[in-house]
Amino acid sequence: MPEKKNPNHIRLTSHPDGDVPSVPIRWGDGEPTRRGPVVATLTEPGHRNVIGTHAGAYAVYRALAVAAGMLPQDHRADLKNTAPAAQVGPHPSWSNPERIVSLDPWGAIAPQAFRAYAEQGIDFRPTIAVTKAHINFPEVRDAIDAGRLKPDGDLLRDNGDIKVTKAAVDPVWYLPGIAKRFGMTESALRRGLFEQTGGMFPELITRPDLHVFLPPIGGLTLYVFGGIETLADRDVPLTARVHDECNGSDVFGSDICTCRPYLAHGIEECVRTAQAGGAGLIVYLRKEGRALGEVTKFLVYNARKRQEGGDSAATYFQRTECVAGVQDMRFQELMPDVLHWLGITRIHRFVSMSDMKHDAITRSGIEILERVPIPDELIPADAQVEMEAKKAAGYFTQGPVADAEELARVKGRGLDV
Repeated sequence: MPEKKNPNHIRLTSHPDGDVPSVPIRWGDGEPTRRGPVVATLTEPGHRNVIGTHAGAYAVYRALAVAAGMLPQDHRADLKNTAPAAQVGPHPSWSNPERIVSLDPWGAIAPQAFRAYAEQGIDFRPTIAVTKAHINFPEVRDAIDAGRLKPDGDLLRDNGDIKVTKAAVDPVWYLPGIAKRFGMTESALRRGLFEQTGGMFPELITRPDLHVFLPPIGGLTLYVFGGIETLADRDVPLTARVHDECNGSDVFGSDICTCRPYLAHGIEECVRTAQAGGAGLIVYLRKEGRALGEVTKFLVYNARKRQEGGDSAATYFQRTECVAGVQDMRFQELMPDVLHWLGITRIHRFVSMSDMKHDAITRSGIEILERVPIPDELIPADAQVEMEAKKAAGYFTQGPVADAEELARVKGRGLDV
């Protein structure tokens, strides 16, 4: 419970402050009242127990709205009827302080789990929202027309609508855990974040008592096909694709990469598994341009196409590194956290050829039985350079079945996975 403090207390962020937050966070505690809520609101500075504010990258828009007089700075959210449309957890992974470090596992049910804090006037917000929806991909309608998918009137309708449960997740970083994932000290992590954001968050240096940071970056969205409660059941076949954002391809159909075709293929495979009695999962992470951003991505496109001899697999990564200084900044070390939030311990079919993704997931303790490559006929002509470059760089492998005996056992239950 919150400790009583002077409500008019003002912190000088230019000086160290060793005060214990009035609402402490005990990361990894399995009992929510002891764990404590993430308080990033600005209505009562003395209650804040994190660095940063809610909504990730969108926090800047909120700041602009307040500065422009369009939003009262003391606004409190009315959370009536906003509870999750489907239940997730709690799972054992929620009480492991090292298993989940980049999101708040209690974020979807914060108003319910931390009700006692709300009754004390503590203003906190959910960092995860779960709802129900329908999605529709033209490629799914094509799969129906080709006879690869058959509408069932429930999960998949004749017009291509697919029933899903989806969740949006804002990043919440537990700094000691983040530092350990990347093999560095927490102090080195704090200094790097402070210096390389131009000093945006002085509390990274001045408030060593605050160990949770809400970074101004994009979060993720996940889409579940079938029962979300079955994802934690190792015996229910699960097909999953972890997809990093590619706006040009995913939304606008650019054919220079395989992103949208692989996303559509993943959705088709998820639907097929769910219809056979299993479940499907798409995790969509905001990491545009390998987390280098879309401006850098387009600069690299120009550099690749204008070089002498034209675009080639041999110089594919070199041109990226010349512009960005690094080939890839997606750092998949944090990606498995959302899988652990869902309670997943086994993925039967992983729709990805990326070794970075596969290895990050299996290192985190999740079993992958089979890897599913993108069919050759789905690779656009302009994306052949990318595929050849990745093959040459050892970027991915199609990989054999990791556990043929177990996969055969599952298939023996009559489930076509």
